[in-house]
Amino acid sequence: MSENSPAPGGSRISRRQALGTAAVGAAAVGGLLAGSGSALAQVASAGVRVTEQRERAVVVGSGFGGGVSALRLAQAGVSTLVLERGLRWPTGPNADTFCRFANMDNRSAWLTDHSVVPGVDKTWTPYTGVIEAVEGDGMTANCGAALGGGSIMYHGMTLQPTKANFAASMPMAANLYDELNLWAYPRVASMLGISTIPDDILKTDPYKSSRLFNDVAAKSGLKPFRVPLPIDWSFVRGELAGRYAPTYTTSDIAFGVNNGGKHSIDVTYLAAAEATGRVRVATLHVVKDIAMDANKRWVLSVDRIDTAGVVQEKIRITADAVFLNAGSPGTTRLLVKSRAKGLIPDLPDSIGTQWGNNGDRIYAWIGMNGDAGTQQGGPACVGGTAPLSPIPLTIIHAGAPAALEGVKLMTVVGFGVVPAAGTWAYDATKDDAVLTWPLAADAALQTLIAARMAALAVAGGGVMVDTNTAAPSTWHSLGGVPMGSAVDMNGRVTGHKGLYVLDGSRIPGSTGACNPSMTIAALAEHSMSRIVVSDVGRVF
Repeated sequence: MSENSPAPGGSRISRRQALGTAAVGAAAVGGLLAGSGSALAQVASAGVRVTEQRERAVVVGSGFGGGVSALRLAQAGVSTLVLERGLRWPTGPNADTFCRFANMDNRSAWLTDHSVVPGVDKTWTPYTGVIEAVEGDGMTANCGAALGGGSIMYHGMTLQPTKANFAASMPMAANLYDELNLWAYPRVASMLGISTIPDDILKTDPYKSSRLFNDVAAKSGLKPFRVPLPIDWSFVRGELAGRYAPTYTTSDIAFGVNNGGKHSIDVTYLAAAEATGRVRVATLHVVKDIAMDANKRWVLSVDRIDTAGVVQEKIRITADAVFLNAGSPGTTRLLVKSRAKGLIPDLPDSIGTQWGNNGDRIYAWIGMNGDAGTQQGGPACVGGTAPLSPIPLTIIHAGAPAALEGVKLMTVVGFGVVPAAGTWAYDATKDDAVLTWPLAADAALQTLIAARMAALAVAGGGVMVDTNTAAPSTWHSLGGVPMGSAVDMNGRVTGHKGLYVLDGSRIPGSTGACNPSMTIAALAEHSMSRIVVSDVGRVF
């Protein structure tokens, strides 16, 4: 199989299974899939070659932090290599790039032989699909594995926290907010082309559930709002007019948007970076370790794999500067391993600490009084805030990605500010770091979210089912390499020149009752504005 030819696999799931999954995990819906499963070990093929490579700057990971890093390095004249473990997934009108929820296949999961969606009993040949479920003690962290990172399969909620809520999550960075608000957040908004759902689309039949949520949210005491999204709404109009196969209008976007029109990182920041001619992107490149050599340069041990996970080449890359943007689990695991194995001397003790789940909780709202429609449009375009809540929180509506004839079901997602109580520790038997999350850490927030969900059910009828009770999971991993201790406020790893962390791993636990993408990107923009002035030409 070629790199850009995803291989479908597995049997179709029944309508009952699809609805059951929506009710139990409700997951695929708000870009939030409750999942489980572990990556299969990558196997080296016989006679695999080992090569050496020299680079000025390497960006590990291609999500919100990595995309910003690559573009701003290129614009500063720095030749940069971007390493991404996943595939490039090109889309377009009526494309079949991603699998759909009703016929889930191995494109949905990163090198596992089974589905990462609870309740879906399917097996297949392992493939480099778009979602990895990293199982920990007390929490599963769901991560993107694709060029563009989590921006490929997230619903696109591009939310900026208030100044107060930002400070509640990141007190050590509170003094940055005014500057972020002045230019960094607006720059991200411009790059991603964000807007809210237009009136003409919200009035259509597929968005009945969004309108219903708005009405009931107001009655329940929430303050409704329209979610800013990086969407070209002409694609949604094209679906409504019958020009494109339904994707947005059925919320069948949990594994990526087949029709295109989503301003994900691969087609915004990374496309602009590659257009400079200074950025090369290498997909299917898995960074296994990072070390410091005798000359205090950075050495990356990289496996180039095929789509089955078989190692085709082992590469030793020596670089003057490395920008770690592999997401909170990816970056944290690399640095915890480096410290435990002595690959980098004197790494800060705080590496592996202050991790959090952003307060994520997914509910299934079943049997409400109003008409939620037989199909529910997306992305997650409406929500509500609770201005008087003692802990900042946000409630978001998300559509269900299956036909719902005879079933009244809606997915409702909550998140908020939580203590950064999770830790990662090295496990030598796995040569990996493992997450531990105390189940009581977010209990105060979850009590408030549950009360808000109950108030929605009182105002609108039906019942709310907490789908995360049995298997807590998050799509919004944050922390593990915290600002103020492990890295400075510009992402420089303490005591180590030329090593940077600009992704969500430097944010301790939560992002001010918002999903993290916009804040990760805004902080990366702010940090890169400093790094290109102070470090380019001096440190690397």
